[in-house]
Amino acid sequence: MTSAGLEAFNAADADVARARVLSCAAVARWADEVVAGRPYASTEDALAAARAVAEPWSEAEIDSALARHPRIGERASGDDADAAHSRREQAGLGDLSGSVEDRLRAGNRAYEERFGHVFLIRAAGRSAEEILCSLEERLGNDAATERRIAGQQLREIALLRLEGVLS
Repeated sequence: MTSAGLEAFNAADADVARARVLSCAAVARWADEVVAGRPYASTEDALAAARAVAEPWSEAEIDSALARHPRIGERASGDDADAAHSRREQAGLGDLSGSVEDRLRAGNRAYEERFGHVFLIRAAGRSAEEILCSLEERLGNDAATERRIAGQQLREIALLRLEGVLS
């Protein structure tokens, strides 16, 4: 079954469709391949194609996608699609305060010092406590393991965002 979002995506000018996909993850090759695969018969087909061309993303592609993500716990500013996606995803964290906010700030700082990029996790559907536990656990990873996990989390986020775009 097709949705109005999928129908609009299939019919959109290539540049418009590409911008929609790039708002899900700033990975040019991925966006180009997803757009080139149109038209899709269903949202599920589009997501399957997007998943297939995202496995794997190169190191440079992961860096590109990471660069557009705010720190977890920080509200993205701006009115672009990236910021709107991020605000929706982190809405479940609620207003952070006290020890949770302090632990998250300290964890983000430690993570960035250790790995050289923002801590990334699919926030949608997770509580602040779950995210903090994952952050603290992942600080113990070696760089290669953490890079693999960050890439996997980026792909999960991108696919959830794309599903929203197509719905």
